[in-house]
Amino acid sequence: MTAPQTRLTSRRRHLAATSVAAAGALLLSACLGSGTPTAEPGEQTVSDPPTATSSPTATETPTSTPTETATAEPRTITLVAAGDILPHRPVVSSARRYAQGSSSEYDFRPMFDEVRPVLSAGDLALCHLETPLSADNRNLAEPNTMVFNSPREVAAALKWAGYDGCDFASNHSWDRGLEGLRQTISVVEDEGLGYAGPTAEESEAGQAAVFDVAGVQVAHLAYSYTLFNNWGPNTEVPPEAPWTGRAMWPVVEADGILADVAAARAEGADIVVLSMHWGEEYVTQPTRDQRELAEALLTSGAVDAILGTHVHVVQPCETIAGRPVLYGMGNSLSNQGPKPGGSLPAASQEGIMVELTFTVAPDGEVTSELAYRPTRVNLDGHLIELTGPDKHPEAYARTVATVELFGPGACEATVVPAP
Repeated sequence: MTAPQTRLTSRRRHLAATSVAAAGALLLSACLGSGTPTAEPGEQTVSDPPTATSSPTATETPTSTPTETATAEPRTITLVAAGDILPHRPVVSSARRYAQGSSSEYDFRPMFDEVRPVLSAGDLALCHLETPLSADNRNLAEPNTMVFNSPREVAAALKWAGYDGCDFASNHSWDRGLEGLRQTISVVEDEGLGYAGPTAEESEAGQAAVFDVAGVQVAHLAYSYTLFNNWGPNTEVPPEAPWTGRAMWPVVEADGILADVAAARAEGADIVVLSMHWGEEYVTQPTRDQRELAEALLTSGAVDAILGTHVHVVQPCETIAGRPVLYGMGNSLSNQGPKPGGSLPAASQEGIMVELTFTVAPDGEVTSELAYRPTRVNLDGHLIELTGPDKHPEAYARTVATVELFGPGACEATVVPAP
């Protein structure tokens, strides 16, 4: 995948072409959420070593002549996405050890070695960044605290691993206030990654990250149930940055999200993908909020897929109106797991990598096929590993059973075991 290019005069428009990198300007950002505890117990055992009714549907595209429609060919792209990137202090300590002998203070790249080929094979890869990033590696998170700040080298590793963009809509978005949000966006964009989520500038609120993937315009929007490190869906907005409420689904609700989607469609988006920070932590069943929001968003015909984050365990998949919602993709990178003396479930060590193959028909209709790869974090070095029947079989079986929790036919997905 070619690195996204960013036009600095219009920061929110990130264009990442697969053959030739392009640049541009776009809009979109939003508000979505979840209801759950906000603590991140992976730290507790530190071991140093427009409206919904007026929104355009997926079939509403720029007008084309009959000749163009008759001669055009369907366009197909593959999007790869994974669960939470949550650099607890022990993860940062591992990165420091990996960096020994190099010019960098931290090196997170080895953690992504095994999944890098999967990420790089996709036409577009999106991540969920759970914590702020420091521009100068000052004021990093202290052990056993739930106010986060991670080294800037995290973004470099994500780029190296094959990611093209990340969202930062989470219950930790305001851990370092407005300046922390500003630094996070700057670090992400300086690495050539697209950014979706709450914005540090009022003029950019409500805009989306957009990627040009082989001529297919993919818009990425992200919403959280809160921006503060607190419990449950709420409408508490940072008073010094009220525009950040645009990235909270309890504030804007489904209609507000669909208004942002409509704006992206008006700007030429062929495909719209949402990242939703929602659900109840460590619970595999989606909440009522999750299911009602997914129903409203996917039946609108304007949203093509929903990628769920936050709950730190894998949740089921569901196909609604022919479009997929991954209610929870689990943890991609963290220090969580069933460690001695801890209370976290084994599933908190696990996640999935989603592979969505989208086809855009000449008339603009979008269809998709879903595959997923179960993963697990090896806490000895915090290495992300693929799992299968012969590789961490217990974790693999648990993940597959959870994804298929709603029963046959509820989710049209194919599992891809580790080779």
